Amino acid sequence: HKARQHRNPLRRFLVSPTIVKTPPPLHHPPPVRRLPACLSVPVSLAAEVKPKAARTPPLASLSNGGSLPPSKPPPVPRTLPLVLVVPPSRSEGGRSVLCEVCRRESAECRRSWRGCGGRPRGRWALASARTSPPSPATGTTAPASAARPTPSPRTRRRWRRRTRPRPIRRRRPRQPARCSGGPSREPSPPRKTCAICFDSMKPGHGQALFTAECSHMFHFHCISSSVKHGNYVCPVCRAKWKEIPFNRSLSSIVPRGRSGLNVNQARLPQQDAYMALLRQVPTRQREAPALHTSEPVEFNDDEPLQLMEAADSCDVRSSKTVEMKTYSEFSAIPQSSSQDDFAVLIHLKAPCANPEQITSRPVNTTSVGYPTSRAPVDLVTLLDVSGSMAGTKLALLKRAMGFVIQHLGPSDRLSVIAFSSTARRLFHLRRMSHSGRQQALQAVNSLGAGGGTNIADALKKAAKVIEDRSYKNPVCSIILLSDGQDTYNISSNVRGTRPDYRSLVPSSILNQAVGIVPVHGFGFGADHDSDALHSIAEVSGGTFSFIEDEGVIQDAFAQCIGGLLSVVVQDMRLTVQCVHTGVQLRSIKSGSYLSKVAGDGRDGSIDVGHLYADEERDFLLSVSFPQSREQTILLKVAFSYRDPVTNECIKIQGDEVMILRPKSRTPEPVCMEVDRERNRVRAADSIEAARAAAERGVLSEAVAILEECRRVLLESFSSRNGDRLCMALDAELREMQERMASRQRYEASGRAYLLSGLSSHSWQRATTRGDSTDSSSLVYSYQTPSMVQMLQRSQNHCPSPQIPRPQIIVPTRSFIQKPQPR
Repeated sequence: HKARQHRNPLRRFLVSPTIVKTPPPLHHPPPVRRLPACLSVPVSLAAEVKPKAARTPPLASLSNGGSLPPSKPPPVPRTLPLVLVVPPSRSEGGRSVLCEVCRRESAECRRSWRGCGGRPRGRWALASARTSPPSPATGTTAPASAARPTPSPRTRRRWRRRTRPRPIRRRRPRQPARCSGGPSREPSPPRKTCAICFDSMKPGHGQALFTAECSHMFHFHCISSSVKHGNYVCPVCRAKWKEIPFNRSLSSIVPRGRSGLNVNQARLPQQDAYMALLRQVPTRQREAPALHTSEPVEFNDDEPLQLMEAADSCDVRSSKTVEMKTYSEFSAIPQSSSQDDFAVLIHLKAPCANPEQITSRPVNTTSVGYPTSRAPVDLVTLLDVSGSMAGTKLALLKRAMGFVIQHLGPSDRLSVIAFSSTARRLFHLRRMSHSGRQQALQAVNSLGAGGGTNIADALKKAAKVIEDRSYKNPVCSIILLSDGQDTYNISSNVRGTRPDYRSLVPSSILNQAVGIVPVHGFGFGADHDSDALHSIAEVSGGTFSFIEDEGVIQDAFAQCIGGLLSVVVQDMRLTVQCVHTGVQLRSIKSGSYLSKVAGDGRDGSIDVGHLYADEERDFLLSVSFPQSREQTILLKVAFSYRDPVTNECIKIQGDEVMILRPKSRTPEPVCMEVDRERNRVRAADSIEAARAAAERGVLSEAVAILEECRRVLLESFSSRNGDRLCMALDAELREMQERMASRQRYEASGRAYLLSGLSSHSWQRATTRGDSTDSSSLVYSYQTPSMVQMLQRSQNHCPSPQIPRPQIIVPTRSFIQKPQPR
């Protein structure tokens, strides 16, 4: 600066620009920019600008060679340099410069400048000396406000109200409650009211709440009572539910296991013998079950059989005989007529069950010499515990297994195999005595879900348990439950080819006679492999059931156990022999039962296997015979079987089937029994054809096949006479058509429903599908009185099997009174 003054002496007489300083900011001072002196604009901060006193004489005195007296100030230039104060940004934390009229920031004043009266606006506020030119008389400056009067405060307030924009209220987002020690006030949630009882619903107030699939919430006891009375739709939006709430406490389903639920020690009115027995299991054993011990190489560690007293063979033998009846399509055929497809029906009915067998025995029976009137069972259950079974599925499975364990007698033996990625045997074949039931419940309740699905390994281990057993009960069976597909032994399906599901079944089961060790498959949910389970059951002589609803798993097991605990006939074989020389046996409609017809057509046979108590079988034969003038004896039927209780082989020679040969035809209706069986066989064949069309991807053709079958059924003689079997078959075919409405629905439930119905009709045995376990179902089922009894126990929560309840056994097979044999 001194050097510049030395070079240019005239600069000393110029007044240096003054910097107007704003109050210091909190963090950073505002930047200051200088403008040339020529850009002079008056601003409101002129009062703060004061020129510096001159240190040297003015220019005029220098030119005259004189000096000014020190008392007089030097002359002041007309215009002071401008000082530009840049308002700091918000990031700098500085203070903004306001307009003197509207008191707004410069940016806002720029947007609405009308109320400022032409005051400076822009991004920067200019601070300069707001003074008028110096007076020639006094040489002083006058303020600019002298030319224009300063507005009063009232006027300024009025200007502010006019130009002030309305502030925009922005709703702040709710912050989550901080986890601090002090109390935090949160807004209370909206009050929810149950649409059934109109009481408030608040979580955590000791009331169980149920949220339906349609997102509506109710009290659990309210909606369960509504469902109990048959209301399966939402009371609010009338949506049809797939998951129905049942009034069953999950704390009683899983008493103690990996899920961490504890047993409620209070005595509930709906508790059954399963919970009473479970509480007798020692707590130490419940907490530390030894389930992961190494398995032996040979499974010959089964528990010895119970010694049974000899049953009263006199009374038992008189009642345990199989009834057989034969029906011909017409009782008389003219002498001049010959038949190439004449139908003959053979009807078999197993002996009825004893009252002790139906009402079962007390679960606490431990006597060694306990007499029994039924055949004891060796049962091996294969339970899928893969990751998809976690949660409610596994809890309901444990509940269903508890029901099975409760109703097995002390002479029955049970072994449980749990499988996921691999299979492991939980315990050996053990008699279901008092201690055996406790240990079985302990093992089942400790199961946990996780891993994949390996059905082949489970079947291999079950076959090994049956092969290596040292002792054998008369009846043996396997129950297989799975909700997934075997991902270890079945490769991905190649287009045009079907996987070989027979490879899943061990050779020891395949090589045996059909029905010796049947595998009853249960498909759980919509993701199971119904083709695999149906194939496994078909080749072993078992049935396939489709458990669509999770809450029906106990009923499905109860129906199956009701049949297995009532086996009264084993190794039954039916033989047919033609009597007349011109009679020939054309075909035998036996479903899945193995039947043979000799090459010359003179005889045939059917391997029936075992029968449950009061179970019925119908076989439709087709024969041909020539013209004849005399009474024609068509067939001679005989059968033999083994009594599983007395191990006695029984042979029965049936009556001969004959027809009259009048000279002229007399009007005669077709036999009702033959027509009913023909309709049943026609429906089973249509289901098989519709399934094949659906697998080819032609759902329209499958629906057309079922529709044609329904038309033929409605036009039949038995349907015109109000036969209930035809009505049930029509309802079942209609349900199958609805499940074939789209490819997605067929894949979800249609295929499994068709396969379960096909298994039921081909074996003439009850299976679970849809609402078939409901007493009001229209679907035709083959339930026996023992199955109905066990189903009623499962559905009514009978507290103990010792207390028999009055049950009404509705005959599900004989819908009308059968005519006498002809």
